[in-house]
Amino acid sequence: MVHVALAGRATQGDGQLIVQLDFDLNGKVTVVTGASSGIGTAIARRFAAAGSRIVLAARREAKLHELAESLRADGVEALPCATDVTDYRQVEALMDAAVRQFGQVDILVNNAGNALAKTVAESTPDDFDFQIDVNLKGVCYGCRAVLPHMIERRQGQIINLGSICSVRHFPNYAAYVAAKWGVLGFSRSLYEEVRTHGIRVNVLCPAAVNTPWAELAGSELPWPREERLQPEDLAEMALLCVAAPRRVQIESIIAWPMCEPTV
Repeated sequence: MVHVALAGRATQGDGQLIVQLDFDLNGKVTVVTGASSGIGTAIARRFAAAGSRIVLAARREAKLHELAESLRADGVEALPCATDVTDYRQVEALMDAAVRQFGQVDILVNNAGNALAKTVAESTPDDFDFQIDVNLKGVCYGCRAVLPHMIERRQGQIINLGSICSVRHFPNYAAYVAAKWGVLGFSRSLYEEVRTHGIRVNVLCPAAVNTPWAELAGSELPWPREERLQPEDLAEMALLCVAAPRRVQIESIIAWPMCEPTV
């Protein structure tokens, strides 16, 4: 597997040639939601490896502290903050803690998410709330909480995790699709509001990723785990958004594993 990037360095690991961006985030502060596993953990580790200080947010506090200790062992400044992104007060407290600890927030990655595989007829109002609150409102809350700080500094980068469901529709995932379409539309509109303040807004839209997402949603994907996108692939794409020249806005990245048909 080759991870393609604009420019970088090649390393060999686990029998795979990995091309990684060579980009320096020293002096930067990155907040990652949903950081306790999967894509969030991979992004936190990748940005830390590039030199960023990391603020870790998720509901699973023990997992956050475990990741923070692992990063600190590598010399990374890491702050774990137990946060439920569906509660705006907690999200606001997260951003306040990041600024209080490190003095700034340069990058926000809104990654927290969930899904349920149910038809609309089978779904309850609580099922709708469960998916809309985390996948869409959690993104809105994160952006709203960090914007005053970024606008004041006239710089910042927001990376929102969408999905292939942001641009395609699928049965049994109507509420999830609605939320992820909302993430893309919200992000595009937000960018038009903040671009004159030096703030970029990107959306990553992956198809099948090797995470527990499908199992937690109550379904199973048919493609082998090793052939799906890997969390580290998404981390590299997130870094690509940050590494792009400041005059460049990467609106969204749609990523498919080659095992999954695009039609």
